[in-house]
Amino acid sequence: MLIMNQYMGINGLYDILFNRKDFVVSDDIREKVESGYRFLESFSKDKVVYGINTGFGPMAQYRVDDEHLKQLQYNIIRSHSSGAGDPLPELYVKAAMVARLLTFAQGKSGVHIELVDILSKFINHEIYPIVPQHGSVGASGDLVQLSHIALTLIGEGEVIYKGVRRDTKGVLEEVGIKPLGVHIREGLAVCNGTAVMTGIGLVNLINSRRLLRWGVIASVMMNEIAASYDDFMSEVLNGMKFHEGQKRIAEMMRDLSKDSRCLPKREVELYGDTNNEKIFTHKVQPYYSLRCVPQILGPVLEELENAEKVLVNELNSVDDNPVVDTVTKSVYHGGNFHGDYVSYEMDKLKIAITKLTMLCERQMNYLFHDKINGILPPFVNLGVLGLNYGLQAAQFTATSTTAECQTLSNPMYVHSIPNNNDNQDIVSMGTNSALIAKTVIENSFQVMAIHFMAIAQAVDCLGIQDKLSTSTKAIYDQVRAIVPVFIEDTPKYKEIEAMVAYLKSGVMSN
Repeated sequence: MLIMNQYMGINGLYDILFNRKDFVVSDDIREKVESGYRFLESFSKDKVVYGINTGFGPMAQYRVDDEHLKQLQYNIIRSHSSGAGDPLPELYVKAAMVARLLTFAQGKSGVHIELVDILSKFINHEIYPIVPQHGSVGASGDLVQLSHIALTLIGEGEVIYKGVRRDTKGVLEEVGIKPLGVHIREGLAVCNGTAVMTGIGLVNLINSRRLLRWGVIASVMMNEIAASYDDFMSEVLNGMKFHEGQKRIAEMMRDLSKDSRCLPKREVELYGDTNNEKIFTHKVQPYYSLRCVPQILGPVLEELENAEKVLVNELNSVDDNPVVDTVTKSVYHGGNFHGDYVSYEMDKLKIAITKLTMLCERQMNYLFHDKINGILPPFVNLGVLGLNYGLQAAQFTATSTTAECQTLSNPMYVHSIPNNNDNQDIVSMGTNSALIAKTVIENSFQVMAIHFMAIAQAVDCLGIQDKLSTSTKAIYDQVRAIVPVFIEDTPKYKEIEAMVAYLKSGVMSN
């Protein structure tokens, strides 16, 4: 059981999302929320406060009569539950609910403690609102998607519970949860913020960290297969560039390969006894997709670290409007719901993962192209050439999927379209950016799955299993437990699916 405090880092979120740990809200949070509610209740009695006694958005110029104030909050939820498209997967919805809860934990939203309690119950009971993927422009936050979450909190709409899509009302009755009641501004508070894009972004980050780790492992194994000289990852060489990411990728590669017997020493092979070869049978320098891994993946590592900083900051921020402050005794109107930080970071993240995917695809091409590698049969085909085909067709899948990533890497951040009677005249498109990054990451897992299948086949073809490093031999064994060595042609789609599940199941990499 976790104690949820006002600040949550990536590890705490990981425990809730992937380790499915329950939590309780700390007494400190409860006091701050209750204090904020009491202040807003008193402050708003004789003042004009947006979204409490006014309409929403362009309708803010219209005062709402006192007898309709509760109906106003229900109206924003129901009217804005207008999304379209496939439902957001459960993991991402859970992350969004955690993000929304953490905003309320700051005590700056003026909401009743009942909202904190029901959100906590939804998360701990694994009740997942049906949230259509399309609907947010990411400016007044994720109004549409968050409204679908709010709709279930008031007992309406639909949820997924224990894997079944059901009416919310019946599920809440079954588990003994009372629907949320409106007190002052609970409807607007749930709907107005960056929680969906932030939740998607954080899951994207966790999966991207896994992908980077797999990319480094694959790159070490590629160099073992090619018998590359090991100085491309040397501490001295990489220390000559002042990029921390490059140095750390090289360090990771040295650690993974430290007891490998596949990587010759240049100082022994070429700097030792006189070498009189006129044409070198072994490449003096390998192709860039093998040799330049620290320089290619270093920027990816640094981007993931920057993305974590931005997303964790957003997770723990006050991102709605208006917000209350019990210290200055005022209610502030502004734009903390604007999702530009998340949008910009998701665009950068998807570019980084696309580059990682491109690296994998090029390494895979090296394995498949016998005239390039000079040591393997075409498509690591262990059968009869012409009769059998190895992973020839799997390359089509990897190539086309990589190409889709490249197209999807065009930025969303600069695609603002004014809407909402031009009240929202410049928007972030943050949720779109996070969703596209999610697709790029899913694609990358598919390419990586085929890549590891090819690597394992190449290792078997060369018979170097026992020369691999301890670390890479362990990975080889795990891959072979899923995809045994094959000679005859068989359908590969189930093996690819199983490999994707394996790659996603690893612990989050630092």
